[in-house]
Amino acid sequence: MPFQSNYVGEDVLPFVAKGNALPSPEPRPPVLVILHQEQSTPGRVGNVLRALGHRLDIRRPRFGDQLPETLDAHAGAVIFGGPMSANDPDEYVRKEIDWIEIPLREQRPFLGICLGAQMLAKQLGAPVAPHPQGQTQIGYYPICPTAAGLALCPHWPDQVYHWHREGFELPAGTELLAEGDDFPVQAFRAGHAFGLQFHPDVTYAMMHCWTARGNMNLPGARPRHLHFADRAVFDIAERAWLMDFIDRWLKRMPLSVLSEAAE
Repeated sequence: MPFQSNYVGEDVLPFVAKGNALPSPEPRPPVLVILHQEQSTPGRVGNVLRALGHRLDIRRPRFGDQLPETLDAHAGAVIFGGPMSANDPDEYVRKEIDWIEIPLREQRPFLGICLGAQMLAKQLGAPVAPHPQGQTQIGYYPICPTAAGLALCPHWPDQVYHWHREGFELPAGTELLAEGDDFPVQAFRAGHAFGLQFHPDVTYAMMHCWTARGNMNLPGARPRHLHFADRAVFDIAERAWLMDFIDRWLKRMPLSVLSEAAE
């Protein structure tokens, strides 16, 4: 069943309380969603996008779906995570990395989450590799926003959810938005393109699935019970941050569009 959003912003509550109908919003362009497994979902990111009025154009290149040659018909694009590596030789992995050149060239909002962020880093020329001491991040870990990150979003969560064994260096010419300990680059920006090493997309149901099926014995991984205990502490802040971040991200317009509007 398609997601049905019941979200009503505080700014429209007085209008609704008087028995008035909400005005019909203008249709918004869909957001391209790229997933890597048959049962994968866009999770909370998808919920936020729908709540903001966007349909989801979901494609799985791994299973034969083609990616568009332009994002003119989309509000933006998101590449999600997966168990594969950005260094894998599979054709679909290489094609996705190459495809990221399109939103970069067209200055369209692009977001890479975990694997998607590593693909963005690789497209921009940065190496992607496991931690030198074999450490992983599986569970909640602290992050620290930079001055640039705070300028973008003033309220970052203290800890965010991770599930990865590889990280990446900051690509040349990009802006670091948040940093961490074992994996220093946690969020970065290249124009209208953003990469997040962590997983703000994970819902409570997804966390149950991942912790039941994933390997929880890797170096640095948090015990399963702490995933849920930490979620009770940190999830409200991460959820609020995500809504703010996605809203700001989608409002970034190509310079060409801004130039035309100024004429």
